[in-house]
Amino acid sequence: MTECEVISQRILRVVSTRGDDELAKVFIAELQDGSLIEFVESVQPPVSRNEKWVLIVSTLKGCPVGCPFCDAGGSYKGKLAADEILAQIEYLIRRRYPDGKVPVPKLKVQFARMGDPAFNDAVLDALTELPTRFDLPGLLPSISTIAPKGRDGFFEELLTIKRALYGGGRFQMQFSIHSTDQEAKRRLIPWDTWSLPRIAEYGDRFFEPGDRKITLNFAPARDLPLDPQALVDLFSPERYLIKLTPINPTLRASRFRLQGLIDPRDPEECEKTADRFRTAGYTTILSIGELRENEIGSNCGMFVTRFENDHDGNQNINETRAEVRIS
Repeated sequence: MTECEVISQRILRVVSTRGDDELAKVFIAELQDGSLIEFVESVQPPVSRNEKWVLIVSTLKGCPVGCPFCDAGGSYKGKLAADEILAQIEYLIRRRYPDGKVPVPKLKVQFARMGDPAFNDAVLDALTELPTRFDLPGLLPSISTIAPKGRDGFFEELLTIKRALYGGGRFQMQFSIHSTDQEAKRRLIPWDTWSLPRIAEYGDRFFEPGDRKITLNFAPARDLPLDPQALVDLFSPERYLIKLTPINPTLRASRFRLQGLIDPRDPEECEKTADRFRTAGYTTILSIGELRENEIGSNCGMFVTRFENDHDGNQNINETRAEVRIS
């Protein structure tokens, strides 16, 4: 019996996979309580896996927020324990490196598949334990968050952990914003979140000399405000960079008829949008993955939803925000 199979029987059981080793693979796993989660491994051609390997893991069972472009929303069943988060990482690592030694110079672990990690304090425990569980010289954890209100304690503890374990550019912090207008932002992220000034205040404390720039991520929708000048007085280009991503062809995006401003089929217009931020002084990344990832479901397509639909014979898409409380 392989180490992966031992992990599966103890904490999670992989029930379906999709994709290929040359680009990306999605794994669906069943937890002991019957909940389904998913996690992903991917590479970024032409960079090989020997140079950079990306692992994307779930932190919640679904998500309470219900963003109109994300298929994880509309169904929320609770938080993952730290060992359930770490088991996803361990499964992927042991599958390729049975001894737990990963010689890859850049091993990016994103806590951003199902659920916003800021809702779950177990993410902090996982971040603390991760460097001691394996031999990972290239480890680069990544937190991507909408910065939900009421989670200040999480962010303060995250800052402490980052300073203690992941200083000197070994941590990637990302805030998902999507629009520079607060009201428009609320349409895309239907949850009470930190304001832009509050994000900037925290980000300025988070950033230290030698750190990677903090990412401000935008998956902008057509006809909603996107004004680089609204950022410059709050977010210094010396500390922050801009990432522009498409709205992926998820079931919910189709249901809500969302059209993304970043269209992979129109690279010239994408560059024009990026140039607006570059003119404002920001390092700007057009993060457009391989279109084949949309077929695989690794581009935030939430393969769990498709898997459940295939098995249930229906599309369980909740058009309203899930009414749940997360302490």
